[in-house]
Amino acid sequence: MAGVEFVDVRKSFGAHPVIKGVNIDIADGEFVILVGPSGCGKSTLLRMLAGLENISAGEIRIGNRVVNTLAPGDRDIAMVFQNYALYPHMTVAQNMAFSLMLKRSPKADMDKRVEKAADILGLTKLLDRYPRQLSGGQRQRVAMGRAIVRDPQVFLFDEPLSNLDAKLRVAMRAEIKELHQRLNTTTVYVTHDQIEAMTMADKIVVMHDGIVEQVGSPLDLYDNPANLFVAGFIGSPAMNMIKGRLNPENASQFIASDGTILPVANAPASARGRELVYGLRPEFIGLGADGLPAQIVVIEPTGYETHVTVRLGGSEASCIFRERINAQPGDTLRVSIDASNIHLFDAVSGRRLIA
Repeated sequence: MAGVEFVDVRKSFGAHPVIKGVNIDIADGEFVILVGPSGCGKSTLLRMLAGLENISAGEIRIGNRVVNTLAPGDRDIAMVFQNYALYPHMTVAQNMAFSLMLKRSPKADMDKRVEKAADILGLTKLLDRYPRQLSGGQRQRVAMGRAIVRDPQVFLFDEPLSNLDAKLRVAMRAEIKELHQRLNTTTVYVTHDQIEAMTMADKIVVMHDGIVEQVGSPLDLYDNPANLFVAGFIGSPAMNMIKGRLNPENASQFIASDGTILPVANAPASARGRELVYGLRPEFIGLGADGLPAQIVVIEPTGYETHVTVRLGGSEASCIFRERINAQPGDTLRVSIDASNIHLFDAVSGRRLIA
């Protein structure tokens, strides 16, 4: 196994830069997820690590080796793609052993590796089947098994769950996480789904427009977003954003653009006099008879929770209530805000202000 390091990595297609100086340090055995919207550069970065794209500048290191000019087959990595890329005329066992066959590995060694991978992934009874006889989840496990038999230094996953239905995605998330815990191999995983990133990763790299916006553990990014982009991207429903300013006479009050006064527990001195954005997670809005009036826009009962969109401070805000809401769109609720869990962002730079 080995760590991975991106050192000022850049990529341009002609005159158009798509990766703009990325620096990431991935420790040996770490599960790191690159996440961001479509077009942010995360898949391009993964393909450069795999050797499927040339880099324009910088260095990529696997272990102690700079791999910029190494062919994919010489990098000691294994990649699982979004489409399973299984050979339809080969059985499960033959698909899993194919890379070893190309290397002319001894048959006894191939059989041993395939049997071990099949046991890990619950594929032992399916080794004689063909891909057409498998479900989507089973096909994805075969693709994972094909990577495992190579015993690589680094696993690469390129949106492997995108083609699965919602229930199967949840199950496969748990399987991939458990697989990593068993093998403890360095893993770099790309997804646009921040729920996948939050539930699976040791460390998340949030990308946007070819740059790294923030790197950290899932809960660190959730609790301490560096800027408005990360705050809005990590979390579902997303953080509520309300524009306004601090009250110049009372720093414990935030005055929204429509004049609504929202509570602030601890405002940094740098927040005074600035155009601000008040960041509030949906779960920190509660029901309270003495709270602020908020008009209901949409009610979405999910069973255990009720998601309610209200108009608050001149903006629409998402709320998550454990209580059952006996109300209709257009009605007014009274809501309370946990002021100790709000964030203030500079409206111009987007950076979070730290008290």
